Amino acid sequence: MQTPFFLGPRLYFRPVEREDAPRLAAFVNHPDVRRHLLVHRPMNTAQEVAFVDTLTASPREVLLAIVLRDGDRMIGTIGLHDLDFRSRRATFGMVIGEPSEWRKGYGTEATRMALDYGFGTLNLNRVQLEVLEPNVAGLRAYEKAGFRREGVMRQHHYVDGAYVDTWVMGILRSEWKPGPA
Repeated sequence: MQTPFFLGPRLYFRPVEREDAPRLAAFVNHPDVRRHLLVHRPMNTAQEVAFVDTLTASPREVLLAIVLRDGDRMIGTIGLHDLDFRSRRATFGMVIGEPSEWRKGYGTEATRMALDYGFGTLNLNRVQLEVLEPNVAGLRAYEKAGFRREGVMRQHHYVDGAYVDTWVMGILRSEWKPGPA
């Protein structure tokens, strides 16, 4: 394991490094992954290095690599963004960047781990996210981890030639169930 920060049953989180930038660019440029993100331009390694530098330098951002414990391979990133320590809230984001690793439960496990970190370590009271409606697997993973649908922003984003709705989801500390994924 390379600099493990938070351990789960099948995954671990570690800090994202500048050296991860080529892999991050491959993730966000993959057509199947990009469809669930709001990236509409090709991203190169230099842009990903700048992204990593910006987020890792900010006290209001936590960006971590999602790594398989078996094989020690990074499969995505996860983050708690726009941390507000007065109101004790954050915005959650995650990318499983390898479609070959989808539908294996890693999204749910990583989400639960991030919530354990956010509520158990950072003492947050609320974690929220936005997810595009076509991302059915994402919606399912977030609901399994305890997020609730709080509202919908109709035709909020333009993706692949159509306007799609965006779900706003949230989980409160009082709804969080700590423990193994």
